[in-house]
Amino acid sequence: MERHSSDDEEDHQHLIPQNDTRNRHREDPISSTAATSPRSSTFQIEDIMQRVQQHRWKISLNKRYVIVAVSLIVSIGLLFLLTDPRELFSANLSSFKLDPLANRVKESELRALYLLRQQQLELLSLWNGTLVNPSLNQSANASSLGSSVLFEDVKSAVSKQISLNKEIQEVLLSPHRTANYSGGGGTGVDSVNFLYDRCRKVDQNLSDRRTVEWKPRSDKFLFAICLSGQMSNHLICLEKHMFFAALLDRVLVIPSPKFDYQYDRVIDIDRINTCLGRNVVVSFDQFKEKAKKNHFRIDRFICYFSSPQLCYVDEEHIKKLKGLGISIDGKLEAPWSEDIKKPSKRTVQDVQTKFKSDDDMIAIGDVFYADMEQDWVMQPGGPINHKCKTLIEPSKLILLTAQRFIQTFLGKNFIALHFRRHGFLKFCNAKSPSCFYPIPQAAECIARIVERSNGAVIYLSTDAAESETSLLQSLVVVDGKIVPLVKRPPRNSAEKWDALLYRHGIEDDSQVDAMLDKTICAMSSVFIGASGSTFTEDILRLRKDWGTSSMCDEYLCRGEEPNFIAEDE
Repeated sequence: MERHSSDDEEDHQHLIPQNDTRNRHREDPISSTAATSPRSSTFQIEDIMQRVQQHRWKISLNKRYVIVAVSLIVSIGLLFLLTDPRELFSANLSSFKLDPLANRVKESELRALYLLRQQQLELLSLWNGTLVNPSLNQSANASSLGSSVLFEDVKSAVSKQISLNKEIQEVLLSPHRTANYSGGGGTGVDSVNFLYDRCRKVDQNLSDRRTVEWKPRSDKFLFAICLSGQMSNHLICLEKHMFFAALLDRVLVIPSPKFDYQYDRVIDIDRINTCLGRNVVVSFDQFKEKAKKNHFRIDRFICYFSSPQLCYVDEEHIKKLKGLGISIDGKLEAPWSEDIKKPSKRTVQDVQTKFKSDDDMIAIGDVFYADMEQDWVMQPGGPINHKCKTLIEPSKLILLTAQRFIQTFLGKNFIALHFRRHGFLKFCNAKSPSCFYPIPQAAECIARIVERSNGAVIYLSTDAAESETSLLQSLVVVDGKIVPLVKRPPRNSAEKWDALLYRHGIEDDSQVDAMLDKTICAMSSVFIGASGSTFTEDILRLRKDWGTSSMCDEYLCRGEEPNFIAEDE
């Protein structure tokens, strides 16, 4: 389709000036000036006018640049007049350096994120822990080992989380502190001490003690008969005999080492008299010297238990007594029917009624299993009024040796473990539940106590074989680190912690070694005992009396059953 000239002219009129001008420049200037068309003249005049306007705009734009440039120069001049050039350049140079504050903030934020992650894990652990079976909190000896274990764990965990939260706040705030920072946000939280010692010492409530006075007649004696078990049983029996002697107003005669253990090697007998302020106990030799002037015999032999055997005394022990030059008048007698396997609860009045006698010398035995006023017997310091912490405690030599060993190998914050194994497998499996745990399970239980108490090392009192203790050592791991198990080393002349024992010639006495073990365990921050062991019970007695009992003290794997139990024979 052909376009008309009128259409071309209309299009030409609608062209923008720039395009029109560009086209005009491309034409021959001679032909352009020679043109006589009135329309061409009109276009030329319009073009000239447009060029003049553009030139004016460029001039005005250049003026603006000039004004801006002059303003900058004036500003810089004023800046130099009002500012020290050295400070100015130093400030400019510092801007090219890395900002240390930004780096500190970044590091602090990363550290805070890590701490928040740890806090989250702890809170999850706490949440899962609250779902534990409440029966785990029950214990046969709650008074010694403490109750409300879950409650204590929750309080301790919450305390740790509060402290951790505070640490996070400190980390986040640290980059923003200045020399003039005074701290505190006005909330009053920082002024509160949230530290909570999960394994703090047990409050003994000594003001609530019930005691009796021991004021014996100097001519009335009670001969202690303790025959069941080993030394730990005998010491517990001896403490009960003191209670009997106090109730019956008699002086207690400590048995001869030819008939019983040599007590004066492990306990200080004279110290008992000092604690009471009067003579309440005498050694067998001291009694023998007194008796020569009168008579050296037992006037009445009273048996606490009638079954399965009177007084727990056999013919061999009767012969030993007679071999000491002691005559026994009359036969063994029992004031009541009492079975050693099922002892009845007896009162102070029962004992005073059934064992009261005008005879000069009576013997009572064996009272280790006697269930008589247990609330009194288990009190801190025992049932007798005295001015010491406890009446039966290790001798001075053993105490000092234990302290020197702790200073040498353990330090203040250590855990003690009585790990009974020899002869314990059959004994424990006869009980329900069993108390003999596989080594890996025992290691897990020990590790939990270590985490709770933050103990650095574990003192190991054990009769286990080296194969068992080596495996146990390799498995007690906390936070990826093996917790050292420390046993008393063999004699080494270069070490002086045990010099007192050698100096007094008692270094090879097995009972001294056992009492030394007890003493070290009794001085520990936290104690893990063996359920069913009288060795453990005597340690708990010492800790209770000395005030070293901890809220974390417990039997090994308390509340758990062994994950594997062998069949009976």
